[in-house]
Amino acid sequence: MLRGTKVGLRARHDGDIPVLRTELYDDVVNAARAEGGPWRPITPGSRDPRLVVDDTEHGSVKFSVVELEGGSLVGTASLWGIDTHNRCAHIGLGLLPSCRGKGYGTDVVAVMCHYGFVVRGLHRLQIETLADNAGMLRSAERNGFVREGVLRASSWVMGEFLDEVLLGLLAEDWKPDGQF
Repeated sequence: MLRGTKVGLRARHDGDIPVLRTELYDDVVNAARAEGGPWRPITPGSRDPRLVVDDTEHGSVKFSVVELEGGSLVGTASLWGIDTHNRCAHIGLGLLPSCRGKGYGTDVVAVMCHYGFVVRGLHRLQIETLADNAGMLRSAERNGFVREGVLRASSWVMGEFLDEVLLGLLAEDWKPDGQF
């Protein structure tokens, strides 16, 4: 398990899947904002690629996020679009609604930076988020990510086009807080 100050990132357990499905993906608005595509219902028990980990897939790594104190599931995190030639990847995360606003997102981003830069040897990490996602913007910027641009009206979400913010962080600009 990778450990931050508040959360740990571990392998996905079978028991995590029903919770993540119910709390994150069955919520139409939340899923529409997070997925970059239209929401669609998934049959219970199916091998939903958003939730089930394919250990043979080298282009992404999915984690379950748990509280260090108590071990309860608080969300999901992923390093996706891993490009081993250019040594870059994207960070994504989703916190259960009851776990938002507690500083977990900032800690998840910090642990993902450690994983990307130290464990994987990447040079650049990138985050794309909706412009109104204040929590994700704050978590990224607290970890040193820089706003590199706005993709105007690039995401169709629940009947309207929304802007996306592109944030980036280079390994040489990353300042780990010494927790690892």
